[in-house]
Amino acid sequence: MTDHLTISDRYEEILGRIDQAAKGADRAPDDISLVAVSKVQSDDRVQALLQCGHCIFGENRVQEAQGRWGERFSDMRPDIELRLIGPLQTNKAEQAVKLFDVIETLDRLKLAGALLRAAEKVGRMPQVFVQVNTGEEVQKSGVMPGALPGFLRDLKTEYDLIPDGLMCIPPVGEAASPHFWWLANMAADHGISSLSMGMSSDFETAIKMGATHIRVGSALFGARG
Repeated sequence: MTDHLTISDRYEEILGRIDQAAKGADRAPDDISLVAVSKVQSDDRVQALLQCGHCIFGENRVQEAQGRWGERFSDMRPDIELRLIGPLQTNKAEQAVKLFDVIETLDRLKLAGALLRAAEKVGRMPQVFVQVNTGEEVQKSGVMPGALPGFLRDLKTEYDLIPDGLMCIPPVGEAASPHFWWLANMAADHGISSLSMGMSSDFETAIKMGATHIRVGSALFGARG
C-alpha cells in the first residue's frame, strides 16, 4: 500500500486480501471479522471508515474509547461493535462493561470478578476473550500458556464463566505463525471457537491458522501522524 491511497481504497484492498486468504485456507470470508484498530487515530480517519460502512472497531484504552464512542461519535454507537483490545485495570471494569461489547484482554481472576460484579450492577455483560501470552514475555499482559488450563477451570468453578475466545499478540521480531498455531491448538483443546489474532503485518497468516477476528490498524488507516 502507498501513502496516496484513501482509507476507502485501503479498506477495499484489505477486504480483498481477507477474501483471498480465506479462500486459500478453504474458509468462508464471512467467518472472519475485521476489527479496525482505531486507537490513537484521528476522528477524521475513523469517520472515513465509518462512511465505508465498517462497524467493528478496537480501542486500547477505556478513557479514549469513551471520548470517541461515548461522546463525539455517540450517535453511531448503537450500530458499532466495540472491542477492548488493550489491558484493563480492575478499577475501570464498570466503565468497560458499560461501553464495550467485547473485552479481549481478560488475564486474571481478579479482573473476571470485577467484570462480573460490574455486569450485575450495569445489567449487561460483554463477551470476553482470554489473552494468552504465547511469547511468555514478562512485560506483556496475558495468561501464560502453561497456566491456561487452570485459569479456564478457575473461571468456570469460581465464576461460572466460559470465555468466548482467545487472543494473543506475538512477540515483536518473531515469526507469528508458531504463536497463531499454538493459540489455535489451545482453543481447540478447550472447545473455544473464536480466535483474535493477526494484525496489519500478519493477518493473512492468522487467517490460515484459523483466526476469526483480525485486528488491523496501520494497513487501514495509514501511518499515524
